[in-house]
This record gives sequence, structure tokens and C-alpha cells, in this order.
Amino acid sequence: QVQLVESGGGLVQAGGSLRLSCAASGRTFSSYAMAWFRQAPGKEREFVAGISWRGGSTRYADSVKGRFTISRDNAKNTVYLQMNSLRPEETAVYYCAAGSVVSVTTTPKTYDYWGQGTQVTVSS
Repeated sequence: QVQLVESGGGLVQAGGSLRLSCAASGRTFSSYAMAWFRQAPGKEREFVAGISWRGGSTRYADSVKGRFTISRDNAKNTVYLQMNSLRPEETAVYYCAAGSVVSVTTTPKTYDYWGQGTQVTVSS
């Protein structure tokens, strides 16, 4: 079992920045690929960014490339999502996920563990 706890969400104005954190506990964190997804009201959960278990490979949704950065610190069992130039349409609950996959995937069902989510609200 892996337990994931997100933090760092909040209210920010358009153009602002937030840094989300996801702290993991339980089984070996470093053996899991990690990803961030988000879900807005009435919409499906969508992939935002992912990072391989060693951190050597990252993947981003086209809509966030150049603005968001995912990173991980295996010594701290934590994955981060730095979000810059935020837009109102990015208001959503952001979820951290862990998956025992070789490569980062964009499909939610391939991830084994999920956090409870953290709300990000971007005002216009």
C-alpha cells in the first residue's frame, strides 16, 4: 500500500503560481512512477504531468507544457508540481497518483494509488 497526501492548493489570481506537493508513505516510493491529474466539476479527470520512478523521464499535457514542472525527491518521498502562469480554466481538484508502470502514462486506470486531492482555484 502507498498513501498519498497532497498539499499546496489554494486561491490564486490568473497569471500567478502555486507549488503542489504530494507526500508518500508506505511501500517503496522510488519504485513508482508518479503523476498529477486534475478534475474540474462536470469534467473527466485529465492527465497533467508525470515523472518516471527515477525522475529521468517526464511527460506533460500539451496545455501545460512550458508552464508546469513536475519533479520528485525520492529521499523525501515527495513529488512536486510547480505551476506558473495559471489560468482560470485550470481551476480543479488536483490529484497525485502512483503507478507501478515502466513509463508514464496518461490513463488514470493505470495508476494504483491516489491521494484525496487538493483544490486549486484560479480567479480571473
